[in-house]
Amino acid sequence: MLDVSVLPMFLGACLLLAVSPGPDLLLLMSYSSIKGFKAGTAIAGGIFLAGLLQSVLVAVGLAKLLQLVPVLAVMIKLVGALYLLWLGIKFIKNWHNAGVSCTNVSKHAGKSMRQLFLLGMLNNLLNPKALLFFALFLPQFINTQAPILTQIMLLGVLLSMVTLMINVMVSWMVSIATSQFTAKIKPGRYVDGILGILFVGLAARLALSK
Repeated sequence: MLDVSVLPMFLGACLLLAVSPGPDLLLLMSYSSIKGFKAGTAIAGGIFLAGLLQSVLVAVGLAKLLQLVPVLAVMIKLVGALYLLWLGIKFIKNWHNAGVSCTNVSKHAGKSMRQLFLLGMLNNLLNPKALLFFALFLPQFINTQAPILTQIMLLGVLLSMVTLMINVMVSWMVSIATSQFTAKIKPGRYVDGILGILFVGLAARLALSK
């Protein structure tokens, strides 16, 4: 049903998307460094489910809607930028309130695996980069002579699986690295401040992008 000849190009694009710096990867690395591999996999699971939900949205007509109403894409981008800005300010406030000399791990440690899963899912669903990628990119690889809905769902599942594998690998690498060097560099002391600045920067870049 899928055009096998385009799969290598599609999978290559999926890999590049998964490893490109963005809100999902930053969130995953932050919690993996603080709470370890299990926390990272919980967030990765939430991102995976969000990807499947986005595939459904595209399959039922979001891509067509974005083409008919271009202003909708702009609105999605602005909402996503505001969400990233809110996250950034929240992290910076938490870091400032805790003080740079104190570790803010207790706040993060209080989150359950279910909460981390939901956090990963929400972070991805409100990321316009991911949503627009699904809506505008997936349809480029479909065969118009075959059922479109099924093809988009299959492509969405492939993309989500590649992203899941990369995220789990990144979480494992970050958790291992943190366990080896945490006594020297104490990354948890500055995670909130660094993450807040990065999210604010991502929000500004997204809002100003053409």
